[in-house]
Amino acid sequence: MRNPAHILVVDDNPTNIDIIRTRLASQGFRILTAADGEEALATARAERPDLILLDGMMPKKDGFEACREIKADPALSFTPVILVTAKGDTKDIVAGLDGGADEYLTKPVDTAALVARVRSILRIKELHDTVQVQAATLAVQAADAVLFVVDAVVGITDSDEAVAALLRRSGKPVLLAINKADNQRRELEGAEFHRLGWVDGPPNTAPPRRGGADPTGRG
Repeated sequence: MRNPAHILVVDDNPTNIDIIRTRLASQGFRILTAADGEEALATARAERPDLILLDGMMPKKDGFEACREIKADPALSFTPVILVTAKGDTKDIVAGLDGGADEYLTKPVDTAALVARVRSILRIKELHDTVQVQAATLAVQAADAVLFVVDAVVGITDSDEAVAALLRRSGKPVLLAINKADNQRRELEGAEFHRLGWVDGPPNTAPPRRGGADPTGRG
């Protein structure tokens, strides 16, 4: 998780966005905004926020549908979502939680309570990210060499960045296989991955890492 955490606030009412943005920004969080469900999905995929605050009732795509799509996206499935909506009936709460929301708040929202919920959800997110990196650490320690395959659809996540730094520090031979063209390569060049070296195409055609041994044993 990044520091400060990046929070995407989604609401079709600019006044609501201003209130939440002001309150959360005062706590040191970086705030991103979107005005409807479609814009929320586009921003989430581009920016990979650490938390999404999602209004339930919006034009184009409501928060309930947007939440389901966020949780179905492999790149965003572990991004926590708090639904913030005026729909407070039990059936609406159940629908929101069944759709993947991690928390459900009804409007009008007490801002102090909102900040407390945000901090609570972010602590869980940080723990999840830590466990992922710890699992990768154990795997790297047990390996003689590492082949890291970047999913062409998912792209690079924050956890991948942490793993890339771990691989660089490990001193073990590393190959990075990707299946993307220039746009993916540019993304990698701006990340920790640019220190590892990479190849395009199937892993079995990979040349050795720059400055390292060939983990395939071919020379």
